[in-house]
Amino acid sequence: MATTTESAVSSADRRGKPAPAQRLLDTATTLFARHGIRAVGIDRVLAESGVARASLYSSYGSKDGLVIAYLEHLDRRDRARWNEAVAEVADPADRILAFFDLALASAPDRGFRGCQYANAATEFPDEALAPVIEHRRWMLDTLTELLRARGAADAVVLARRIRLIYDGALAGSKLDHDAEPLRLGRAIAAELIPPG
Repeated sequence: MATTTESAVSSADRRGKPAPAQRLLDTATTLFARHGIRAVGIDRVLAESGVARASLYSSYGSKDGLVIAYLEHLDRRDRARWNEAVAEVADPADRILAFFDLALASAPDRGFRGCQYANAATEFPDEALAPVIEHRRWMLDTLTELLRARGAADAVVLARRIRLIYDGALAGSKLDHDAEPLRLGRAIAAELIPPG
């Protein structure tokens, strides 16, 4: 699926309009984030993207394939946003806290929708969604590496704690419809990071 998505992202028709696969992905990303995956029927995605059903099948196979492409897209986008945010940040502690800073910057604009990966996992409780698992693994590995660089004695355990605080901060922000849980989560995480 990643290959199909990547080719869809890079291709466009000759008039400069995004290719049908890209329009489907863009529309699905907006609708799924705003309304939830199961609440949005494929007919709505097709209508709002202006794409024929045949293009859905040839690009993604089904709505399930589009859901996976959407989650892969989120993962690539979020990794890129974090990498861009920390490109010139040397301190591992600041790089760790960048996860919270990015959430603080985007949560109000996104209507405090919480974690899109957690939202997807909630909607598909009986399925192990590979892009969700991969994103969480990347975050844990990144935190672990940064904590090792900071000299943490048990970096893996501490990384799991910080990721759990992050998860809780996102959930609290969604439930309270407020950024304060994210600010508090950031402060708690900062206290756990070993001094440099």
